[in-house]
Amino acid sequence: MAIAVSIGAFFMTLLGGMLALHLRDRLHLILGFSAGAVLGVAFFDLIPEAVSLATPTFRFDEVLTVVALGFVIYMILDRTIAPHRHDHDHEEHAPGPLHGGKLGAGSLSVHSFLDGFAIGLAFKVSAPVGIVVSAAILVHDFSDGVNTVGIVLGRKGGARSATRWLLIDAAAPVLGAASTLLLDFPPYVLGLCLALFAGFFVYISASDLLPESYHDHPTRWTTAMTLLGIVTLYVVARLTA
Repeated sequence: MAIAVSIGAFFMTLLGGMLALHLRDRLHLILGFSAGAVLGVAFFDLIPEAVSLATPTFRFDEVLTVVALGFVIYMILDRTIAPHRHDHDHEEHAPGPLHGGKLGAGSLSVHSFLDGFAIGLAFKVSAPVGIVVSAAILVHDFSDGVNTVGIVLGRKGGARSATRWLLIDAAAPVLGAASTLLLDFPPYVLGLCLALFAGFFVYISASDLLPESYHDHPTRWTTAMTLLGIVTLYVVARLTA
């Protein structure tokens, strides 16, 4: 099941990237929905499941510390390996076009690998957890495709280079999900891993997807789409509980 979902992530990433090549300035509503969905899966599914799996071995506050640690780790990686550049940033603060494009697209591909790993890990916990995590990651991978193309084009890369990085990014979740087939974790380790991914998801939503969704766009509709994403994942989490 995890491999099938990761193949779906492959096509969602491709779809997002291909649309970004043609309609990039009209995708803020999708990004707003993605932000809410990713935030919803962290709070309504990953954190409760992490606490349930890990608390027989670790205290509640220790599990939440791992969530915070995931947030901090992703923040450090995001700001040191491939800091984001919005269109309004000054050029003198940006890395060189070629270097910045490859670094940014490469970091998104690594992140997509972790998305696939999260899908495989979630299905090891249970099918309902796997479904909820997969739903969030599928909508998130759409925006990953958008961002991959946007980073390469924004760094003066051509359509051919953007397409090549898009294919790499799209294949990464499949490899990530496949890697979990070779691994076996005790329940408390699964719980801590889910807590770590929850921290990742909170950062991705708050620092990446939300700013991108309302940058240079009216906030009324993007805010509505973010709320819709949160409510949607809340309903999905409750229906699959």
